[in-house]
Amino acid sequence: MTTTRRAVFVCCDGLGRDWITAERTPILDEIRACSVWCADHRAVFPSVTRTSAASVATGTVAARHGLHGNRMGLIEEGKIVVRDVGKPDFRAHMRRATGRTLLVPTMAERVAAAGGFVAFSNVSPGAAYFLDPEHFGHVYHRAGSFAPGGRPIEGPAALEVSHDLDGDWTMTQRFCAEILQERRPTLSVLWLANPDLTLHGNPLGSPAHLEALRLAERCVREVFQTVERLRRAGEEVLLLIGSDHGQETIGDSIDLEAWLVSQGLATLLEAGDVAVAGQGTAALLYATDHGHSALVGSLAAMRPQPWADEIMTRTGLERLGHATAGGVVAAVNTARRDDTNPHGVAGKRWTVAEPGKPIAVGCGQHGGWGFDETRPFLIVNKPGMNPGMIGEATSLVDIAPTMLAFVGASFAGMDGQPIDGGVVCV
Repeated sequence: MTTTRRAVFVCCDGLGRDWITAERTPILDEIRACSVWCADHRAVFPSVTRTSAASVATGTVAARHGLHGNRMGLIEEGKIVVRDVGKPDFRAHMRRATGRTLLVPTMAERVAAAGGFVAFSNVSPGAAYFLDPEHFGHVYHRAGSFAPGGRPIEGPAALEVSHDLDGDWTMTQRFCAEILQERRPTLSVLWLANPDLTLHGNPLGSPAHLEALRLAERCVREVFQTVERLRRAGEEVLLLIGSDHGQETIGDSIDLEAWLVSQGLATLLEAGDVAVAGQGTAALLYATDHGHSALVGSLAAMRPQPWADEIMTRTGLERLGHATAGGVVAAVNTARRDDTNPHGVAGKRWTVAEPGKPIAVGCGQHGGWGFDETRPFLIVNKPGMNPGMIGEATSLVDIAPTMLAFVGASFAGMDGQPIDGGVVCV
């Protein structure tokens, strides 16, 4: 393995690639012009941050790594319990229910003995921790930071930032100074909360959205300029800049559990034999053996509902790269309307209600396999490479093999492949 090389990935959470233009994002547009642009870059299903983080970390889809979504059903004492993957303690619940966390190795594990892995993240704790759930490297997050072996990082060495645009900037400055310039790990990840965080409370195309794009770009520029200084000093650094998913507008909501109750499944829901794990613009439907036939029987009545777009069972789930084990029976993608929001952005989606979570009608959402939410972006930047565009489909699962191949580490067993746009791959 060539440890003199390093690879860096910056994720602008929720930044759909159609928002990258010379007018809206001049910095990203300028970097794109001197890099390789992945013109057909795709999200995984569900198009949510926590599953995306696991796919970036492992180079595999959900069916392989086993993290089902932002919310996930676990079989506990014979019944399905839906838990929020974003909570700091979710990994403990997952280990108790399944015996482990992710089913395949992460990038952090693959370089643990050869230069190491460091991640700085300002999204949910769960999304941050599933970049390295078994503590092979360093993960820094405002809810708690950890060194190899799970040793807590405390005091000034911990990451204490606010969960907002200012926090993204503070985190970026420290990442550039301490991680990129001083510690120099083989692989490093900077995961910004924005523009996704802003969009969950503001409309697409709004002044708040455009300001979030500007400030996310400021973070990208800081990393890009730091990497350029390292390169001028003779270091070989691969820089990937991208996102995990796009965003769509909430037009209405559906309480899917209440709808199942109306279909006669109340007793099964109460007993944990049937469960709904909302993913925003999609939902995963779970059942035990006892609840399976009743849930499957309800799907015929679900398909013509105004809020239902597509419903996928085993074959469709496999095509989406999602698990068909662990109680997963079906996935529902919500329907879309063509009307525009006040800022001229077309399309409004239904969203699946979640317990205790208000529905922000008119604001951004994602999670299904709709057009806009599944169009993230990816820029591959390396000195000496020919700028251009890759027209073939790429995906989040290609990020890990691209980084690992560049530093000479194994990417065997991954679903993705190194992106070859002048990047030296093995």
